[in-house]
Amino acid sequence: MTHPNSTENGTPLAFDDTRRSGVSGWLAVLLTLALIAWMGSGYIYPTPSAPEEEPRQDGRRAATVATRHSMAEQISQFFVAEGQALPDRETMLRAETSGEIESLSVNKGEILERGVEIARIAPAERSAQLAQATAEIERAQREVANAQSLLERGVATQDRVTDANAALATAQAQLATVEQGLENTIIRAPFAGLLDDLSIDPGEYVQAGTEVGRIIDTDPLTIEVQVPQQAVSTIHAGQVATVNFITGETREGTVAYVSGSANAQTRTFRAEVEVPNPDGAIPAGVSAQIRVPVGTATAHFVSPAILALGTDGTLGIKTLEDGNIVGFAPVEIVRAQTDGIWISGLPDSATIITIGQGFVSAGEVVDPRDEAAIAAQDAAQ
Repeated sequence: MTHPNSTENGTPLAFDDTRRSGVSGWLAVLLTLALIAWMGSGYIYPTPSAPEEEPRQDGRRAATVATRHSMAEQISQFFVAEGQALPDRETMLRAETSGEIESLSVNKGEILERGVEIARIAPAERSAQLAQATAEIERAQREVANAQSLLERGVATQDRVTDANAALATAQAQLATVEQGLENTIIRAPFAGLLDDLSIDPGEYVQAGTEVGRIIDTDPLTIEVQVPQQAVSTIHAGQVATVNFITGETREGTVAYVSGSANAQTRTFRAEVEVPNPDGAIPAGVSAQIRVPVGTATAHFVSPAILALGTDGTLGIKTLEDGNIVGFAPVEIVRAQTDGIWISGLPDSATIITIGQGFVSAGEVVDPRDEAAIAAQDAAQ
């Protein structure tokens, strides 16, 4: 029987206690000691805590906000409204008699003077009527002369002279009618302006009363706007207005008319601003904005981003009061620009919260930082 701690040939097993096994043991002990020392170092050398912010009265930390000191300025107030440029006058051109278009004297789009011939209708039988009426006048005149001569010789009565004069008057009336008919064959410009439309061609037959074109007078242009009830007392005839057209043109105009009654549906008042347009460079029908100075106001210039709503929905901004307490001031927008707005409702000197106002409420204590100082610090970094 073989011993369990022996080899097959009966030689006993033996373990060699070498130096390598001793080194491993000491290394394990050293690692264990180092781990215990590291874990206990937090109790011996605690990490310094960050300085705490100044607590608020309710025990919580005061929020940091950026502020800016603002001084009120005197600015001009304007009434601003959108409108449309309308021609000063416009009318449709109509044929005053029937007939065939004989000729056209101008082209569509031309600037015409008053009375200029636009088109001519063939006179047809009116020339013959004119010759007949002229001959009738001559005959009636001879009859009057004969009756007067006979009356002077005593061989005619006054009644014959009266009848001759009546016949002459009838002939003259007939001639005037024929001449007017001939004049009606010429279509003329009723006033100076732009021939905006002409819808007839030579050889075309037209009936009396047919619309054949349109002429407009764009000097001056009339800008029509609607004035709300609260502003109508500030707008009156004679005020100077700056007009900016959608075409990029800017012209000076004058308030020419303000309606005396409001529109029943919109409760606004119609106003008209006249703008000189001698060169006709500004076409009728384009959109325009008018600006009328209506006074001055004391206001602060701020970014619209700092506007806030009060608990009752009032528009206002948050300010810094004594003791670093947040205040809420109701404001009104006096004038808007592309780079900011002018507001009223603040004292002449005020400290406005510009950053962080959305995270604080009126009555809270805050930690204020000057906006300019913060910007300079950021720039230095």
